[in-house]
Amino acid sequence: MGIETTIVFIAILVISVVIHEVAHGYMANYLGDPTARLQGRLTMNPLPHLDIVGSIVVPALLALSGTGVIFGWAKPVPYNPHNISNRYGNALVAGAGPASNLLLAIIAGVALHLAPIAIGSAFGTFLARIILINIVLMIFNLVPIPPLDGSKILFDFLPAKFAHIQASLERWGFMILLFFIFFAIELIQPIISWMFTLIVGSAGPLPF
Repeated sequence: MGIETTIVFIAILVISVVIHEVAHGYMANYLGDPTARLQGRLTMNPLPHLDIVGSIVVPALLALSGTGVIFGWAKPVPYNPHNISNRYGNALVAGAGPASNLLLAIIAGVALHLAPIAIGSAFGTFLARIILINIVLMIFNLVPIPPLDGSKILFDFLPAKFAHIQASLERWGFMILLFFIFFAIELIQPIISWMFTLIVGSAGPLPF
């Protein structure tokens, strides 16, 4: 992947992860927790959200590596679950992030199909990149490994008798996540490819 393409990918990724985090904050605020709003995190200004390693360094290295998978993260939006009375509040807040990425991918897909002239054009490729990056963010964040959103959704539905499993996963979550990234990331690639083809279509533009 060339330098220009890498820059475009990172720019799309930064915007997408910011929307992802803001979605968490808006859902928490809707459910009764104003923490993110009071700390100024319900903003589309990327500066309060950026994590240099997760938002810039990691995606740049992945883009330049040519693996075909690019993802990253922003600073987590602050959230106090004690302010939320909804039984599944944690799952709703966690799920809002991946849901925002799915929505962005669908919107870009609709734009692509409503403008057939975009197929094969630079604009079409740009839309395809938006779709791909947001699909990757959604699928990756739904993996049930702490601290990813998928683990929060899983833990919210686990019966209390499995609390020890949650404690163990949270204790070793970061190490498990690193193992997954380096040795098992290909497990989610077929899902990513399937969703990309579903939204874009087999004749859609390649994002690279």
